[in-house]
Amino acid sequence: MQHDQQDDGSPMTTGRPRPRRLRLLLISGGLALTLAGGAAAYKFGLFSEIGDPVSFGKVQEKTVTASEALPEVLMPTGPAASFVRTSRLPDGTQIGKTTLTGKKSGFTGDVWVWVPKEYDDPRYAQSGFPVLISLPGGRGYPTNYWGTGPGLGLQQAVSDGAASGKSLPFILIMPVTNADTKHHFDGSDIPGQPKMGTWMADDVPAFAKANFRTFTSRDGWAFMGSSAGGFNGFKQLLKYPDRFKAAIASGTDIVPDSPLWNGNTKAMDENNPEKLAAKLIDAGGPDVYINFQIGTKETGREQAEKFMKEYGKGPVHTSLQVIQDGEHNGKSYVRGMREGSLEWISKVMKGPTPAPTPAPGVR
Repeated sequence: MQHDQQDDGSPMTTGRPRPRRLRLLLISGGLALTLAGGAAAYKFGLFSEIGDPVSFGKVQEKTVTASEALPEVLMPTGPAASFVRTSRLPDGTQIGKTTLTGKKSGFTGDVWVWVPKEYDDPRYAQSGFPVLISLPGGRGYPTNYWGTGPGLGLQQAVSDGAASGKSLPFILIMPVTNADTKHHFDGSDIPGQPKMGTWMADDVPAFAKANFRTFTSRDGWAFMGSSAGGFNGFKQLLKYPDRFKAAIASGTDIVPDSPLWNGNTKAMDENNPEKLAAKLIDAGGPDVYINFQIGTKETGREQAEKFMKEYGKGPVHTSLQVIQDGEHNGKSYVRGMREGSLEWISKVMKGPTPAPTPAPGVR
């Protein structure tokens, strides 16, 4: 599996070690740029309020009861999590972070969240919002670069797509995906290891339902991920098609490959997208939708196309977004989402419904 991404979603670099003098020059130059950039950031208030408590949608949710919500809407079930602000975007939306201990997995890890500005619009106070569980490549622990690196553009891409009417205003839930910095757990409950599959498929969605207005049906639940995160997301979709409906899988491998399986073929098969897809086809549904994203400057297209040819039939619907000059990194995948994948996934997901505008003179 391709795991060659750093925690910020950028590609790893390889080559000979740099000479000591050059390394010192680069470090000194980088420090100077960091200090200058930091001074500018403080001047323009980019670091203000970072670490302060933050909440989402509290105003209108106080005035809307569960009985007043629109059909298929699940109002926050609680208990409410405590969030601290980690970023404020130019449009005023915010990224918050909390620490979650999964009731089913027992695993404790950080989760970042972002809600679109529509979420705080009183017109949508009775409506649910679709959830896009966004998973990083690389280590995926102790951070999720989709949450810690808004500069990758994921949040802005969702905002722009919603503003243009081409895609839905998704809530982004961005959890850690692995239990440590040494191993990849394939988004699975590997025997004898932390239950990262249960964390992803049970605890993270339960957390979203506890804190946000969501949908009761799977039409409001999807994944996006890059590299190892792409595998994690589309594997969960195929394993739990009754809970999730779609996934954007970028630069992903197709089969589990963590060395932690230790030859446990039965457990691996239960988490193998190929076998899960075959099982779903034999069962005749429910329908799921997978969008593979592959850059022209990375490997993996052949494997994705092979999966599409063999398993993209019946209830398993697949498509391929080719990113011209795209590399194996987050920025390339966000570009692919802007160029088509966000619009694609929005067509199969349920979106929020605004309250009807009263007729003139009617109160």
